Amino acid sequence: MELLIQAILLVIGFGLLIKGADFFVDGASGLAKKFGIPELIIGLTIVAMGTSAPEAAVSITGAFAGSADISIGNVLGSNILNVFVILGTAAAITPVAVGNSTVKIEMPFLILVSVLFLGLGYDGKISRTDGIILWAVFIVYLVYLLVSAGKQAKEKKETKENVETAKNSQPEEQPVKQRPMILTILMIAAGLVMIIGGSDVAVGAASKIARFFGMSERFIGLTIVALGTSLPELCTSVLAAKRGNADIAIGNVVGSNLFNILFVIGTSALIIPIKFAKNFIFDGIVAIAAVVLLFLCIVRKKKLSRLGGAVLLLSYVAYFIYIIR
Repeated sequence: MELLIQAILLVIGFGLLIKGADFFVDGASGLAKKFGIPELIIGLTIVAMGTSAPEAAVSITGAFAGSADISIGNVLGSNILNVFVILGTAAAITPVAVGNSTVKIEMPFLILVSVLFLGLGYDGKISRTDGIILWAVFIVYLVYLLVSAGKQAKEKKETKENVETAKNSQPEEQPVKQRPMILTILMIAAGLVMIIGGSDVAVGAASKIARFFGMSERFIGLTIVALGTSLPELCTSVLAAKRGNADIAIGNVVGSNLFNILFVIGTSALIIPIKFAKNFIFDGIVAIAAVVLLFLCIVRKKKLSRLGGAVLLLSYVAYFIYIIR
């Protein structure tokens, strides 16, 4: 009976996480668009941070609860899932185009950050000093995004001015009805509350289920919790790919993985030093290999094809078989 209750609580927790992330992303994206922020920047920041909010809530809650394996396992598991399963699924549905800046800047940066994370944890823990280092890199990343947003906004403004004369000669289009600002803010706030509450329920239930079956928290964090907290990224990236919003589809995953390492682990380590078990070294290597494989799949044609998506999905199958054996 106790197992059934915990399973129900786990489902409820994931439901709150997913719906909360949906509210947060919808509200935050609307707020960003209202201020004219470019699509790629929305994908790399607002959408990425919103869909990573479950990972942040679960890992930080795990750090407070002393469940270090869930904190680290959740981030590594989510990052691996994001590349192998989420982008693999999105590309299997429809080929996903990739922007030049993503290939030349964001992807190599993600590889470097993933290597940095593994290097910091190689001594067996992520200390508060390591957390400061991760946060320093996160600030550099945010500055880069702000500069990029400024450049893209300027280019967009210049393009708009160039076609203004042509627009004036055509019938005026009806303005798109926008959600009231107060409703947008309420959606963001409600989303955050649901994410935090859902994470608390999910972490508690997952830990109890793990102990009941004698499973390690590492395994639960890498699989069940990682999959549950990655569902928002899956929904967002697949829908974005189907609608042709490639920058959001790829930017969401790249930004989410960066956010998971730099902000989530950085913040968790500042709260309390996190043990980095030796078993996680292999998972860290897989997380790096996943990004390198993704980079190799897209670098030549600037597109993630269906074949590339299939390769990513099969790679996750091989990894999953390895960790359950």
